[in-house]
Amino acid sequence: MGYNTWNAYHCDIDEDLILQTAQLMKSLNLADAGYTYVNIDDCYSERSRNDDGDIVEDATKFPSGMKALTDKIHNLGLDSGWFTCQLYPGSFQSEARDVKRFHDWGFDYLKYDNCAVPFDNITRENIMGRYERVADAIADFSLSSGTPPLILSMCQWGREQGWTWARRYGQSWRRSNPRNLSLRMQLIGGQDPNWQSIVKILNQNSFYTWATDFYGHNDMDIVSHVLRGNGPLTYEEAKSHFTAWALLKSPLLIGTHLASATKETLEILTNPEIIAIHQDSVVGTSISPFRWGINPDWVSNDTHPAQYWSGESQNGTVFMLLNALDEPADMFFRLTESPWIRAGRQYTVRDLWTHTDNGTAVRNFTAHAVPPHGVVALLLQDAGNEPDDLWPPCAVLEWCMNSNGTRIDQ
Repeated sequence: MGYNTWNAYHCDIDEDLILQTAQLMKSLNLADAGYTYVNIDDCYSERSRNDDGDIVEDATKFPSGMKALTDKIHNLGLDSGWFTCQLYPGSFQSEARDVKRFHDWGFDYLKYDNCAVPFDNITRENIMGRYERVADAIADFSLSSGTPPLILSMCQWGREQGWTWARRYGQSWRRSNPRNLSLRMQLIGGQDPNWQSIVKILNQNSFYTWATDFYGHNDMDIVSHVLRGNGPLTYEEAKSHFTAWALLKSPLLIGTHLASATKETLEILTNPEIIAIHQDSVVGTSISPFRWGINPDWVSNDTHPAQYWSGESQNGTVFMLLNALDEPADMFFRLTESPWIRAGRQYTVRDLWTHTDNGTAVRNFTAHAVPPHGVVALLLQDAGNEPDDLWPPCAVLEWCMNSNGTRIDQ
């Protein structure tokens, strides 16, 4: 959780702006909510390395030097990060030197992108090999220096097989395919995001939630820049966006002008019950779909993704109900459609947006009149056996059988 400079400022950055942003994260209580990283995006360095081969910070933008800036950020109780994709010096064949440089500058987080790839006859490696080089450099420096390793955030583009190997290297990674790259780059590049962008990315992620756990968090892209009071999203869409990114355990990186953040924006960004699921110290896995709803299950649809999601948490079973329609809708599900619910038990219902306890659910639950593009986030906790003599004896009748061999469904 933290802040990223690109969406709001692109290359228009300097040390005063970075420090002001860090101070706003403190004064707006975002740091207290868990946003502890201040990630400097692109255009922070000179165009060329120095004579020793080191990356050099832009002397005009950062006259005090990077170390002085990161010291000030750390003194605020925050952490610093780095990444680039605008043809400033890259790290291929300079991985060990750059890792040491970033450490000397006081950085904690490294976003390693996949731009400006050298010719094959130079690299003699594929994307896995290039990431292995920097991952090894981080591990080697940590061992030799006795310092904590940089957090490595990897950008994996358009290769489904990457999910198998990427998690061995990084705490987070980003994935997009060639057809979606321009859309993703529009989001990263500060273009006005919209509902279509959000549901498209959510649809893609519905098919690889299995790749998220403590060893790696699927980076669904910078999230909270859309939560602007004058932005293109409705309030309900902004809630849906934040809920989905948080419960799918994507890194949460704010990317907007904090000085103009509205009260509603801050309330969404700092929802403590949603963040508690995102930051669960016991369960690292993402929620995943148990029913698609509008579409047949397991059918990809960029405009109408899966609507019914659930997952584990240390305090109960989490549900996300997403209304992908353009009109209000009642959303019904059987509790045992989620694999994390026990049959024959009843559950208390906590609404994570209204912050209210909403009674006890027995077998079924209906969320009434969910707003267009709106979301319902629930935490269900076991409340003991369901009432005696409840009929039928099975929530799902198919092959429900009496001990005498009689099937209830026939």
